Amino acid sequence: MNAMALPLLGMVACVLAELYFTHHRKGREIPWRDVIFNLDSGHILMWLLRGFEIAVFAWVLQHVNLHWVDGWHPAVVWVFALLAWDLGFYWMHRLHHVFSALWAVHVVHHEGEHFNLSLGIRNGWLSSLTTLPFTTIPLALAGVSVEVFVAVSTLHYTVQFYNHNGVVKNSGWLEHVFVTPAHHRVHHGHNPEYRDRNFGGTFLLWDKLFGSFQAQLPTIPVKLGIAKPIKSTNPFWANIAPLLRLVGMPTPALAEGKSVVSPFLIGMGGLVLFGLVAYYIHRDGTWPGQTQWVLFTLIFLGTLALGGMSDGRAWGLPCWIGIGVTAALLLPLAFGLRDPVGLFALAAFPLHGIVTAAGGLAQGHTNK
Repeated sequence: MNAMALPLLGMVACVLAELYFTHHRKGREIPWRDVIFNLDSGHILMWLLRGFEIAVFAWVLQHVNLHWVDGWHPAVVWVFALLAWDLGFYWMHRLHHVFSALWAVHVVHHEGEHFNLSLGIRNGWLSSLTTLPFTTIPLALAGVSVEVFVAVSTLHYTVQFYNHNGVVKNSGWLEHVFVTPAHHRVHHGHNPEYRDRNFGGTFLLWDKLFGSFQAQLPTIPVKLGIAKPIKSTNPFWANIAPLLRLVGMPTPALAEGKSVVSPFLIGMGGLVLFGLVAYYIHRDGTWPGQTQWVLFTLIFLGTLALGGMSDGRAWGLPCWIGIGVTAALLLPLAFGLRDPVGLFALAAFPLHGIVTAAGGLAQGHTNK
């Protein structure tokens, strides 16, 4: 069992709680298509590359360790790792906004036009690879242990997740020490006053020290998103189109079509898929044979099918149903009936497809 599955489910629970609060208490419509794109944008390929990042850390630690922190008191090592990781993240994030190759990986995060917790999960497939020279390799060279590196990374990513919430407007005295939702909202603005500011992840120190801090101006609201976003809610095009443009290759004329599937059903499909990702992580290291790669492939294809369905593509719904049925038929063969949690997660996949197909047919009949 991989314990990272529980925090992943906890994040989704927080996302849903925030959506419920803003809908029922603030009267805001839930942007299901945008929320589910945010949840699906990075998985499951990003999780694979996150594992690769930790593997690189372990290799550097074993073979190229400079032993700088050997002999330090454990508390000092923790403080060093916390500050060094955050400093490395600051410069990585800042350079993402400077160099076009890094921006092509990072831009998917800035295309979100709704500031909520789901935006904190919206990341590019290759984002983990860009951390290697800034946080992963330097801390491994210094001799920080794998356990401390994973714990510090998790802590910082948790803070960054919180910093995307749209409920907390002012954090009191924390505004002077840490990056807060108020500070990070400014970072997501594409107004000239806010563009390329507030790069910090956890501590406000780095933006203050390197002159990139900008508070929100009382008379200028933050305009979220970017000037020319990718016109697709399919994670494939959101991740691939910027890279194609980077190397001068043409991209198709992307445009979101009118989906016959309701945003709510697309949202429920995204939650089903996210549940399967959590199950995949939960069973990491316990899969017989090639079962892990089979489920990885099915989840990845399901992500693209759900994106196609959200974009209104005719192939989206049939592919979604086909992938769900395939998963439900093939994967129980690996464990039989001994894994009720997994069987429930797999059964939810084709069941959602059947309900969605019925809803799509009903919607199509109504539109005639």
